[in-house]
Amino acid sequence: MTTEQKSPARGPVVCAAEAPRSRERHGEKFDIERARLGPLIGAKQIGCGYAVVPPGKRGFPFHNHHVNEELFVILEGEGVYRYGAAEYPVKAGDLCAAPAGGAETAHQLINTGAGPLAYLMISTSHDAEILEYPDSGKFIAAHRHGAGGGYASAPFKVAGRRGDWIDYWDGE
Repeated sequence: MTTEQKSPARGPVVCAAEAPRSRERHGEKFDIERARLGPLIGAKQIGCGYAVVPPGKRGFPFHNHHVNEELFVILEGEGVYRYGAAEYPVKAGDLCAAPAGGAETAHQLINTGAGPLAYLMISTSHDAEILEYPDSGKFIAAHRHGAGGGYASAPFKVAGRRGDWIDYWDGE
């Protein structure tokens, strides 16, 4: 895209708030507008996204990563950061860490304010990942690089619950 086309990216620079966003909603709890920023500026080994969550909503289910690490930078609004068994109030200017690990590092941002909760999502970008969802008992194992860049569009993924395990030698 040329600069005359009003691209949000200018080489290695992007205005997060002007980047094209997609909206995802699920049920009564989840609503998020987000933009994938890393590919816009040519980032290869670090992921970056911009998220806007309306009041009373959350962007993603409570989850933890076994491989990738995340960092959230709160740009606007206020909310609660669920982390492991604790909850922390957050506001513009706060940083929230989400290191790789088990349920003790599970995380979720919830907008508890009257206006939008906007934040940057920064992460390592390892190809393979295992995620767990403590609230629902699910897991996902995926190769990250799908057409949309996320786990839902990954070319290889498996989702299930811990009790779904089949024997290693099953079918051999």
